[in-house]
Amino acid sequence: MTEIVLGVGASHSTLMNTHWDQTLHQDRAERFRDALTEARDRLAAARPDTVVLVGSNHFRGFWLDLIPSFTIGVGECVASGESGTPKGPQPVDVPLARHLAESLVEHHDFDIAFSARLQIDHGQSHAIQYLLDGLDVEIVPLVVNVFAHPLPTLERCERLGRAIRETLLALPEDRRVAVIGSGGLSHRLPWPDWRDPRGDDEEFMVGAWLNGRENWQDYDARRREIIRAAEAAITPEFDEEFLTLLERGETHRLTGLTTEELEKRAGNGAQEIRTWLLTAAALGHAPGHRLAYEEMPEWLTGMAVAVLDPADPAGPASPASPERQS
Repeated sequence: MTEIVLGVGASHSTLMNTHWDQTLHQDRAERFRDALTEARDRLAAARPDTVVLVGSNHFRGFWLDLIPSFTIGVGECVASGESGTPKGPQPVDVPLARHLAESLVEHHDFDIAFSARLQIDHGQSHAIQYLLDGLDVEIVPLVVNVFAHPLPTLERCERLGRAIRETLLALPEDRRVAVIGSGGLSHRLPWPDWRDPRGDDEEFMVGAWLNGRENWQDYDARRREIIRAAEAAITPEFDEEFLTLLERGETHRLTGLTTEELEKRAGNGAQEIRTWLLTAAALGHAPGHRLAYEEMPEWLTGMAVAVLDPADPAGPASPASPERQS
């Protein structure tokens, strides 16, 4: 019988790799890094065979010539390796990935995209670097579109998490699966709405997103300059609300927010909480436990790490969760 043994939500930032020495709040940075290590140790103790790795993509594996809402890697998976993150082929649990893709289409009304040659970036490889280091596991990469409007709704992401949960738990073979959601929390990136770029920097960004499939590295230096010049816009009040709901097993209460409302409350980068919400639903909305939350203006982001353990004595799910209501 297949078990879902652990969930992890973790923020990512390549500035951890490239600008650690320039980080002013070293104490906060170290607490966040230590929390990643603790989460990695929790994953090791849970002994998963496979990790469903849910993340975003920052226009280094997907471009505006084709942006699905959800994409499962069902074959080769290659990490782009930008900013000191892992580079090259990653081990994929191909049979499970293909089964998930087929089941979501046939049994759960999700016309999910799939890729037999998927390129991921730090939206997932940051988690590979810090959470899966040294673990003998295969992954099922799942990329959620959180940056190229129109975005999948929060409600749709939560439903996908529940569908993945049902599919995994129905597998008859003995298999231990963990789920990681990578991204968020509140932050604002200096990225335009691709439909209405304004000014040279925004025109450059949209050009990179549209034309970078064959030469994305050529755009990276200026992209980094634009990001480094941005002012931090973190909303710790939203982050506290989100983490409190996670601890109660109630993140589904945010599914009524529209994309526009979420951006207004917590910035365009907060659209990445879709990966956490999907992970929480895949864990049956088990109560979470935060390992760290740090406001990191140098990294432009509210940085958090949390684990969701279905064996937690607080119980497997909130009585108000959609899973219990259905």
